[in-house]
Order: sequence, then structure tokens, then C-alpha cells
Amino acid sequence: MKNDYNLEKRKFVIGGTMLLVGLIYLIRLFLLQVPDNDYKTFADSNAFLKKIQYPSRGLIYDRNDKLLVYNQPAYDIMMIMREVQPFDTLDFCNTIGITKEQFHRRIAMVKDRRLNPGYSAYTPQTFISQLSAQDYGRLQEKLYKFPGFFIQNRMLRQYTYNSGANILGNIREVSLRDIENDDYYIRGDYTGDLGVEKSYEKYLRGEKGVEILLRDAHGRIKGRFENGIYDESPVSGKNLKLSIDVELQEYGEKLMKNKIGAIVAIEPSTGEVLALVSSPGYDPSSLIGRERGKNYLALNRNPYKPLYDRAIMATYPPGSTFKPTQGLIYLQEGIISTGTMYPCYHGFISGRLRVGCHVHESPLSLLPAIRTSCNAYFCYGLKSMLDNRQKYRSTSEAFEIWKDYMVSMGYGYRLGIDLPGESRGFIPNSNYYSKIYGENRWRALTIISIAIGQGEILATPLQIANLSATIANRGYFYTPHVVKEIQDNNLDKAFTTKHYTKVDPQYYEAMVEGMRMAVTGGTCRMGAIPGIEMCGKTGTAQNPHGKDHSAFMGFAPMNNPKIAICVYVENAGFGATYGVPIGSLMIEKYLKGKISPEREWIEQNMLKANTIIFSGIKGN
Repeated sequence: MKNDYNLEKRKFVIGGTMLLVGLIYLIRLFLLQVPDNDYKTFADSNAFLKKIQYPSRGLIYDRNDKLLVYNQPAYDIMMIMREVQPFDTLDFCNTIGITKEQFHRRIAMVKDRRLNPGYSAYTPQTFISQLSAQDYGRLQEKLYKFPGFFIQNRMLRQYTYNSGANILGNIREVSLRDIENDDYYIRGDYTGDLGVEKSYEKYLRGEKGVEILLRDAHGRIKGRFENGIYDESPVSGKNLKLSIDVELQEYGEKLMKNKIGAIVAIEPSTGEVLALVSSPGYDPSSLIGRERGKNYLALNRNPYKPLYDRAIMATYPPGSTFKPTQGLIYLQEGIISTGTMYPCYHGFISGRLRVGCHVHESPLSLLPAIRTSCNAYFCYGLKSMLDNRQKYRSTSEAFEIWKDYMVSMGYGYRLGIDLPGESRGFIPNSNYYSKIYGENRWRALTIISIAIGQGEILATPLQIANLSATIANRGYFYTPHVVKEIQDNNLDKAFTTKHYTKVDPQYYEAMVEGMRMAVTGGTCRMGAIPGIEMCGKTGTAQNPHGKDHSAFMGFAPMNNPKIAICVYVENAGFGATYGVPIGSLMIEKYLKGKISPEREWIEQNMLKANTIIFSGIKGN
């Protein structure tokens, strides 16, 4: 009996052991075939070479169908580490123009999983990108000498015009973060960097294809697998048609040469941006090819910050270009009528407080105040509103109402232009001042400078141009945008929706008339254009760090306007000195195609002028 019992136990032990071994094999087989791709990759790489077929990136045109950005062939040297065999390293280096030290450093970088987390010895890795056509030709003849290396065809951007770099952007090699955020990318891919190349990347990049090549037992390519029935063709990216007029853009960049600042021109009826000049700028072609990294570093270190898009990123005191917003608010709130008169004793004076102003008639009403850009008038108006206890319970309540009007006019928040990096500017709220001065311890006189676009108020040139477009439209605007059409796609509805301000259209008519008066006989009279009814408003923004900034906003024609503009020139003094002439030249160029003979002297003065010397920045 005892022997039978032991025999029975032995059967269970043997059976259990066999079951356990079988289970281990099954689990291991599952792990090899399903979650663990290393062996599958190894097996696939022995039999196949999967070559990515990169799509042609979408082309970019201006509003008049002039080609701005197109593609040119480029070549990347790829390698499969497992297939690399001993070869003449010096010959390889001489062929593509690198040193042996660079060769070994590059090999180490490819193998470093910290720098290249997707590294596998069985899959293609980028050794060198953007090979020149000359280097490609030399390498192609000798490629058979360097086993494990092959050439991947790519596309690089090329530019027809040396302008609009801040709008167009460029492309760069993807970072680890790009790869983590979007599984479309693998190491060595390119993505949009800055401008529309970045904001419209998913339209421009297209879809990759793949070509599957069959290997023999020695790893040699024998042809396409199954005659290519499993290959996938790449899908080209979508073309973009910009709203930019490239000739107007070029002209604006010439006018802003040797100046720091921005020009923004908008078509009021659509919100389409006609020109977006940031100065100093740079040549977009400097950021292509193998010199891209070196050139980008130089631009990044340039003290004048050419990579900084001042048109949408820089925030400035808007100065007197802000006064129309104040007049509109006072009219809508019933604080004034167009006939309300305020005095100007060479400025606004209240006790020991004084806000200076230049010489003009006094007292005066709203429209002459716009024409002469009277500081006192708008200071009195703000005081009458914020200190009005019959209409508002407190200064804070009145100020919040004031702020809401400003927000409805596009200030204090990003407008939403289809370019990366837009700043929001700054419009304070009542809590902001209560934290500084204490609750209920501040009044209109405490913050009176905001009435003339100074103090804490900050705006981008884009926001100021958008205000001009809003006045031109008599009370509404479209979100500014630089892309007019996307091939086979519709624009985002955000760019085709009207945004109405909190001010009635009737009050805008008064503001239009006042801005027209500024051109016919006021601070903008130098900007008068023969045959064109232009409306304008100057701005001289105080600058605690040096010479004042020169600003201008305007639109034309007065009725059925086609263009609204903002010009902002840093350290250039009065608005009438640089802002007005540059703005009027841009308007005339766009509407008439040329500058009138009697105004060519103004054009020459602006083209030759150098205000960058007043910036206090020491260039390279």
C-alpha cells in the first residue's frame, strides 16, 4: 500500500512539473510574439528593409498667387547599425566632408538611448541630415563601399522672396518632446518651427508612405516585396494661400530698415492680414540646410532680437492711438456728447497733478480733441466717468465697466491670430489697483494716465491695427489671420465670425470723422494722400528708458475701407515724425500701387532714416 501511495505522489509531481514547463514555454512564446517587438524587429529586418517615403510638403502662396515657399530635394545619410561592416572610415569622411572625430561622435550619439530613445540596431537611424547635392553625388558613387549605409530622399524648403520670415517660419528636426507628443514623428523627421509652418504643420506635412524591400540571406536588397502590393504611397501636404501681399510686405520691410518696431496692415472687411512686418527681420533662407543650427544660434544671440516677432509679441504703451477707445466709451456711457467741451491749459491740471499737452485751441469738443490729440480732453472724460456717483456706486464698478468695453474692442487678451507666440497685452482690472493702493483708496486721478494710453496699459501692434479695422467697420472686427485658403479644407469659423464691440455704430461715425479731421488739418496732415480719403490717429508713447516711441493707426478709404494699419517705431519720437509717413506710404502703395511724385521725398526720407541708433542697443 505504501509503495502504491508513493507511486501516486510521483505521478502528480511529474505531471505538475510537465504542466509548469509547458506553461513557461507558452508564456515565453507569448512574450516573444506579442509584447516584445525586439525579436520581431530582428526577424523583419533580416527579411525586409522598410524605407519611409516622405511626402512633398505643402506649398505656400501669397494672396495674389505668387509662390513664396516651395520644396527642393535633400538627402539624409541613414544607417542600420547591425549591418555596418568594417570599411575605410577616412574615405567615408572625406567623401561627405567631415572629420573622423565627427564621425565617431555621431556614431556615439546615434547609439545613446538618452539622446535617441528610439534606437535599435535593426532599424534605420539618421546619421547625417540635409546632405548637399554635391556631397550626395560623391557619396552615391561610393555607397557600395560602405555597407549598412543608404541615402534617404527628403525635401527642404526654398524661398522665392527674402522677406516675411516671421510669417512663414521654417522647419527643423523634431525634438524628443515632439516625438512624445505626436506619434507621427520619428527621430530625424522635420516639423514646422515658427510662423505658419508651425501653426499649420498638420496640413502642410502630409502623410508618410513606406516602401518594403526584400533582402536575401546576406542582407542584400533583391527588390520590392510582393511587387510592392504592400507599399503605401505618401500623400502630399496641403497648399496654403496666405492673405499677405508679398509686395506690400517687402515694401514695409524696406521702410522699416534700420528701425526697431512693427507694421501691421489688415483688410477690415475680412480680418485678413495684408502685411505683418517685424523689424529687424532676417532672411528666411538662412534657416535651411546644414548651416541652420549655426545661423539660428547667431540670430538668437543678436541683441536686436530678429527672431522676436514684434508685430504680435511686443507689448507697448499705445499712447494717443488709445484715445479713440476712450471717446467711444464716454459717448456710449453718456458721459459726453460730441458737443461736450473741456478746457486744456497746456494739459490736464488738478491740484498738483499735471498731464502736459501741446498748444491748441481751448476749450474744445470731442472731434477737435481727436484732431489735435488733446491729452486734457480724455483725462477730463475719464475723471467724469470714474468719479460719477450718480451713475456708478464706486470707482471700482465704473472701472470694471470701462475695462469690459476695452476687452470688447480686442484689448487685454489674445486676439487669436493663426501664428504662434501672440501676446495678450495688458488692461488692468479694479482688483489690480486695489492690491496696489488698497480697496476704495484709489480714484480717477490715481490712474489718470491710462486715459491717454500710458501707465499700465500695454498693447501689441496687432491689437492697435485691429482697433483701426474696428473703427473702419464702424464697430466690429474679424479675428486677424494670415492664411486665406487651405487646399481642400475650410478656414476655422473663428476667422469668419464678426465680433461686435459694446459701442453702438452711431458713435463710430463720430470717431471716423474726427480721425479724418486729423489728416486734413491735424496731427496726421503729413499723411494726406492725393485722391484718397485717409483717416488717422497719431501716438507718441512715453518711454522711461529713452526716446519716445512713434505710433500711428489709420485706414483708407474713409468709406468702404480696404486697409487698416498700425505703425510702431521704437525710439523715434513724435507719432507724426515716423509713424504717420510710414503708415500713409503703406496705404498709398497698397491702394494705388505706387507713390505719388509729390510724396516721393517722404518715401526717400523714410527709406534712409535710421532710428535704431537711438535704441541704446549695441549691435554685433
